[in-house]
Amino acid sequence: MKLFKSLLVAPATLGLLAPMSATANEVTISDFNPAEQLVITNSRVDGLEARFNDIEAGSFSETTSASFKAIMALGAIDGKGVTTTKTDGNEDLEFGYSFQTKLETSFTGDDSLSIAIDSGNYSSTDDFALDILAGMDETGDMLKVDGIGYKFPLGDNITVLVGDGLDASKQFTTACVYGGPSDVLDDCGNVNAAVDEGGAHLSLEYDFGNGFTTAFGYAGDETSLGTEGGQDGYGLNAAYSADNYGLSVTYGIVEDGNDNDTYTAFNGYYSFDNGLNISAGYEIGDKDNEPATSDETEAYFVGINGEVGPGELGVAAGTYGSMTEANGSIPDRMMYEVYYDYALNDGMTITPVIFTAEKATATAMDETGFMVKTTFKF
Repeated sequence: MKLFKSLLVAPATLGLLAPMSATANEVTISDFNPAEQLVITNSRVDGLEARFNDIEAGSFSETTSASFKAIMALGAIDGKGVTTTKTDGNEDLEFGYSFQTKLETSFTGDDSLSIAIDSGNYSSTDDFALDILAGMDETGDMLKVDGIGYKFPLGDNITVLVGDGLDASKQFTTACVYGGPSDVLDDCGNVNAAVDEGGAHLSLEYDFGNGFTTAFGYAGDETSLGTEGGQDGYGLNAAYSADNYGLSVTYGIVEDGNDNDTYTAFNGYYSFDNGLNISAGYEIGDKDNEPATSDETEAYFVGINGEVGPGELGVAAGTYGSMTEANGSIPDRMMYEVYYDYALNDGMTITPVIFTAEKATATAMDETGFMVKTTFKF
């Protein structure tokens, strides 16, 4: 059968070649260069392959990266919102989650564009026990862009950051190495001077190169930047970081209409050779257009953390936010916490925490809670 097919194909092939022989005087063997034709063919194949790779990669830049974090927390608080005349301690077991995505890319190799997209089931209007935990996003199960920023160098020592949804203190250096899980004590006593306005953002950091840094930050209402119609926050920060200790001072101004509240925070830490760290912070504030009995605020904090066994143990005490003179006979509301960070692997960490927050009013009760927070990074 193969022989029969060959006999049929041969005459047809000769028929096609016959017209070509008539023009043989126009095309000679010297006009055909196999090496040149091979180069042209390879270049065309390479071009098609490059286009295919771009489509296969989703047209993403090679410098673009994505990181993800999921937080789950389970716990309860005894005494939340309870007065001495009530017996219900709101000890219901509650669950919360947060999912965070960070996209980052670079256009020059020295700059970076970052976008944070978050979701969580906590709403600030809820009486939700787990709002005490840092990192829980207030999105009510909705995805939202939590911040966008473009950072680039300006000369050899200055770094500029512009964006939206970023605190004015985004480029500040706070001298604190305590990283507890609570949203109350993780600011290390720098409660208001950090100016966490979270609006339109502009900041500059200057690195002197010998451990000294200084930074300026601004964040304001996007619809009324720098005017009395909205709220604006300005901050200045200076810090020094050595091998085993650091110091910083932060000054913040919050302008809201005709009110100009000012705050100054001092922070420091020391790291011992055995891996133990101690951090402390103190802040004073002057609130504008307030009565003389409540125009001054203060906040303070001290925390100790270090490696114990396979994880990190941390203990801290500090004011529950900033206190004012208006508390009268009620002493500063203090909070105490103990946590233990245990990494099961590179991407999963379990953190149990016990805390107590003293009563907020004369008729309220102390709040005591226990929670377990699990963090996944991938």
